[in-house]
Amino acid sequence: MQAPKSAGLLKVLSVSPHEHDHAALQSIVDHSSWLLLKADSLSSAFILLGKHDISVVLCERDLRPGAWTDLLDCICDIPRPPSLIVTSRLADDRLWAEALNLGAWDVLAKPFDRMEVLRSIKVAWQHWHDQDRAFAVRIQVAS
Repeated sequence: MQAPKSAGLLKVLSVSPHEHDHAALQSIVDHSSWLLLKADSLSSAFILLGKHDISVVLCERDLRPGAWTDLLDCICDIPRPPSLIVTSRLADDRLWAEALNLGAWDVLAKPFDRMEVLRSIKVAWQHWHDQDRAFAVRIQVAS
């Protein structure tokens, strides 16, 4: 599964203190042209978000210190905010409701299912891309 060629390189950020999360996601996206960036904390995620045009973020629910909601607050301030996907071993109805109500794009259960991860990233990227195009049109109209 690849992003359309015209869209450029799809950059995905994995935020988790667990190396096995990064390794599992890397093995899933290895056969694509997507670039997986990795952060083990909120502070390292903030640095990567400042340096790269990231379109999708996968974030572990519990970060210690912090949580996925802290990252959501941060990305809301980015001019082109990435779509956020929350990951958790306990991806129950309560987490789904909380995540979607607060503005996350999706919730993925762990251990990761390859097809679910690819589907979720692709749809989250499409949402990000469509919002980016809509923003560009608004800028053109305002000019």
